[in-house]
Amino acid sequence: MHHEIQKMREIALVYLDRSGGLQKFVHDCKKYNDSKQSYAVYRFIISINPSDIAELDATLGNCILHNPIQAAQIFQSVCFIAIKTLSLIEQLQTEAQISILLKPTHLPPLPSYVLSLSAFPFNYTSQRFYTSEGIAIAMGTVTKYTQGARFLCTEETCPFSEGSFRYIRVHLPGATESATVRNDFVCSLCSSPLQEDMKFRVLGDKQIVEMIDAKALNALKGYSNDKSHFRIQTFTVFLRDELANKMKIGNHYKIIGIPACVQNGLQATACIEVNSVQLCNPNGPSFVSDNFKYLLSLTSSSCWRFTAILANIFASQVVPPGTYNTLKLAILLSLVQTCEKENADYLDLLIVTSDTLVIDRLLNYSICLLPRGIRHPPSSEIFPSVSKDKHGTGSASIHACSAVLAKGGICYIGDLSSYKKDKLELLQSVLESRTTTVFIPGKKYGEEADQQVTISVQTNFWSFVDVDSSSKKHIQKDNFLIGQMDASLIPPNLLDVFGLLIYREFPSCQPSSLAHHILKKAINPEAMLYKVSQQFRMQDYEEFILFAKNLHVELSSEAENLIQGYYLASRRVRRDSIHGSTLSASALKILISLSKAHTKLSLRKKVLEEDALIAILLLESSLTLKHGKSALYIAPNPVFPFDLSDENSLQQRDSYLMQCHHQLLKFIGAYGPGIHTNTNEE
Repeated sequence: MHHEIQKMREIALVYLDRSGGLQKFVHDCKKYNDSKQSYAVYRFIISINPSDIAELDATLGNCILHNPIQAAQIFQSVCFIAIKTLSLIEQLQTEAQISILLKPTHLPPLPSYVLSLSAFPFNYTSQRFYTSEGIAIAMGTVTKYTQGARFLCTEETCPFSEGSFRYIRVHLPGATESATVRNDFVCSLCSSPLQEDMKFRVLGDKQIVEMIDAKALNALKGYSNDKSHFRIQTFTVFLRDELANKMKIGNHYKIIGIPACVQNGLQATACIEVNSVQLCNPNGPSFVSDNFKYLLSLTSSSCWRFTAILANIFASQVVPPGTYNTLKLAILLSLVQTCEKENADYLDLLIVTSDTLVIDRLLNYSICLLPRGIRHPPSSEIFPSVSKDKHGTGSASIHACSAVLAKGGICYIGDLSSYKKDKLELLQSVLESRTTTVFIPGKKYGEEADQQVTISVQTNFWSFVDVDSSSKKHIQKDNFLIGQMDASLIPPNLLDVFGLLIYREFPSCQPSSLAHHILKKAINPEAMLYKVSQQFRMQDYEEFILFAKNLHVELSSEAENLIQGYYLASRRVRRDSIHGSTLSASALKILISLSKAHTKLSLRKKVLEEDALIAILLLESSLTLKHGKSALYIAPNPVFPFDLSDENSLQQRDSYLMQCHHQLLKFIGAYGPGIHTNTNEE
């Protein structure tokens, strides 16, 4: 056995030399030596590539993967000999003072190395490396823990009573603070009690994070075709020292660590001591279905037809084709305009309707097309909240809640009129800044000072307002007047920060057709009532949206001039003497976001004037609903003025949109002069 260990030590030294680890180790030693301060523990991080070590020596490779604590002792011996041989740290006295943290770059891509709390058995006693994936749903504040400590004998005549580094305690995976620093140790020489020398205690940073399998988000969707049953629970991970604050709440991570069981009173918690953290950015599909490709080729003669047909046939499992086309186009635009990047283009939707049942079903269906589509449960919080950490530390723990879990996706918050004033004010603040601030009172959570943690909210919000819920009943659902929206339904300031306000247009088909559809689906929910439901399945739309949302698009100069011209002209037209322009500064961002979304939905990479026109018509329709008509007169349903039943209706729509484009240019010419010479006029 001793011969094998000696051989593994030699191989470890060879690996450190070849991989550059020895040079990094010498550099780390120099920092300790230059400080001229004695430590109880000297901590070193060694990066390990299991594949390279296995090629050098299979025994050492196997030891690292399946017995990392023993492997760390082997590297500890090698490092101690190197320090003494090369005189790297003068203050170091014993091998026990060296603490080695092995960081594998990866693990073998085999099922036995994947840890899942949704699968049995959960072998948390093996103390070997596993890899796991999950979403950070709760994060504690950074606290201190004991990396290492020195103990001295209490018997004054004992040689280990002063100046000795014989008794060193070092943190091991899964060990609690009370396990690392105890008061029941005795001297091996005289059997007297040992006492910690507090001057030599080495402290490190510790952060507790709760993670959950990404599949758990399926339970937060309002509707799903997935009928499988599975068990999901959160698991606790410990981030220590350089890994503290490496995770952000709501992100998806892949971790490598050692599972352990932590005792907290009578409760035992399964946890993972993390050695490495890697952010997961799942790539979308690199293709769309053949049916979508064929449809794209058939409609290549017009920049408007492909998206029109997409909206026309979308969600045929929920509503008949040809109904709610404007709303379905807006939903598709919002779906493809989702991103996890900072300062991304967002597209929030607010629907004004009296048909809440159908709209709710349509929105529920749509959020399931994204991995991060979340229907907010009314019993929980939309934005992050704070509570005491359940592991007994007494520190604060921030919980993600719906908006953060929907990162890079959609957060559907249901009926806006069901929320109280304080919640609506918080929602307005988040929509304006795309951040939310969590206040942590210091006294309550054992901290010296209060803390404020700012969390980014990178999601699109969907909501609806039931016009029948108004207490004043100003609006009759059969006679909805454009620009006469009941102000009591929603605060005006909140109305302005939503990207698009859409009034649910009446179905172009007969009401009996919609009722017929609802009744048939109620009798047989799995029935395919229309041929397009078989040609364009839900899975096809999922792949299409994931492909389209990852397209990188750029504005053309023509589209930029059209957007800028409309924006400046509208600011002049929509103005009153008291409040100034009723067109907010955020309208320009909304126009650009809508234009880019229409380009992505068209599977193009250059924003054209045709895309900008659809964006302008949608926004103008939204502004008309809020503030009334302007000099740019548009029809009540400008994007879909006709039923799309055949080729002629598509041609008719193209001609109508070209007329709208001509009318828009005249509007810009009349109210936005000098757009090409002075773009900073406003």
